[in-house]
Amino acid sequence: MNVNEKIRAKEVRLIDSNGDQLGVKSRQEALEIASTRNLDLVLVAPNAKPPVCRIMNYGKYRYEQQKKEKEARKNQKVINVKEVRFTPGIGDHDFNTKLKNARKFLEKGDKVKATVRFRGRAITHKELGKEVLDRFSEEVKDIATIESKAKMEGRNMFMMLAPINEKQ
Repeated sequence: MNVNEKIRAKEVRLIDSNGDQLGVKSRQEALEIASTRNLDLVLVAPNAKPPVCRIMNYGKYRYEQQKKEKEARKNQKVINVKEVRFTPGIGDHDFNTKLKNARKFLEKGDKVKATVRFRGRAITHKELGKEVLDRFSEEVKDIATIESKAKMEGRNMFMMLAPINEKQ
């Protein structure tokens, strides 16, 4: 942002610190007005004809902007995608362990990608993989919604689940 001496325009539309318009002034005159008030001349609309400048405390303005940005960063939620892998012939105990982990991820607010990996001749029985994913989605339907249905991609079949509270 151009401040004080860095402003190159010959004439500027001047706005004082209260937001009142002071009219079109020469750059030198605007700089003198700003310096008599112990404030800075800041270019706020460089593409206007003539460019618009505001008299303000630039250091305080920058501090306020940084504070707002920091607050915005603090309030944003980062959503991770966690993956849970199954095989078409997964045992009950293994399934329950992976289900428990997926529930933990969903409760934490992360999305879950459930993947069934087909190895060798298992690829001929895609319906077994579909059954595993259907059973999985049925088990977590109380805390998750299906974001994308089960689909094949190469030797893997996957489905995306998102936590319900994120949707609201």
